[in-house]
Amino acid sequence: MSRITTLFILLTFSIGLSAQQTKKVRGEYTYHAPENVTLEEARRTALERAKIQLIADEFGTVVAQTNTTFVENTNGESSVDFQSLGASEVKGEWIETIGEPKYDISYEQGMLVVKVRVEGRIREITTAKVEFTAKILCNGTEDRFEHSDFKDGDDLYLSFTSPTDGYLTIYLLDTHRDAYCLLPYQGDSDGKVLVEHGKRYVFFSQADAPIAERPMVDEYVMTCDKGMESNFIYIIFSPNAFTKAADTQESEVLPRMLPFDKFQEWLSRCRRHDKDMAVEMRQIVVREE
Repeated sequence: MSRITTLFILLTFSIGLSAQQTKKVRGEYTYHAPENVTLEEARRTALERAKIQLIADEFGTVVAQTNTTFVENTNGESSVDFQSLGASEVKGEWIETIGEPKYDISYEQGMLVVKVRVEGRIREITTAKVEFTAKILCNGTEDRFEHSDFKDGDDLYLSFTSPTDGYLTIYLLDTHRDAYCLLPYQGDSDGKVLVEHGKRYVFFSQADAPIAERPMVDEYVMTCDKGMESNFIYIIFSPNAFTKAADTQESEVLPRMLPFDKFQEWLSRCRRHDKDMAVEMRQIVVREE
């Protein structure tokens, strides 16, 4: 009986520690957009800055000794110069968004003003994440072709290097809020891509893949059916094996996909259970010729 009681106490303590890893937060941020910023870009920027501000207020920031970063803390609240502060400089990470962010759009003296209210769960970063190197490439597989601005018909490639062995998956979020699985490839029945440390990979290029893997490689061409479209590429890596999202094949000419809210649910679950998982989100713009 004593042993059972001890095991129960240890289990309860373990669950308590797990629950402490995340914290529920809510807040708002107001963004005054420059003249050359579209409404879609302004909404995205306001939301990202709201997330960063909430993390900074809760866990603080890592202040580098540069001439461009300014962080002021008054009564427990951080005031941040976002011209230089990114998600990698706050001592926490955004795990999931609860519900839909609420936006108020207005104009002050001709300037676009976006106010966003958001609620979510965050987690303090207590150990260093794996710092992989990923580059989005346009019309070439060398790193000098790194670019975030594409034209209709341009080829998409991605180079990747990690200091540790691990597992990689890549998704693209389009303007219709659908998440497409770019990696693993459609013909990969294993469902996860193992990468070796220190090795440079080029994905979405048959010519750069090992000969035995070339028939499986999917190559991608970016398209645009209106003036300009913004897409987001999620690069997800962990030294620990994880199960990919439950996406499905909806079209013969498109990668497997799932709605973005289902993708977010999957990613949130993965990050809650894997503190080593690193996620980078990159924006790319596709324009008509």
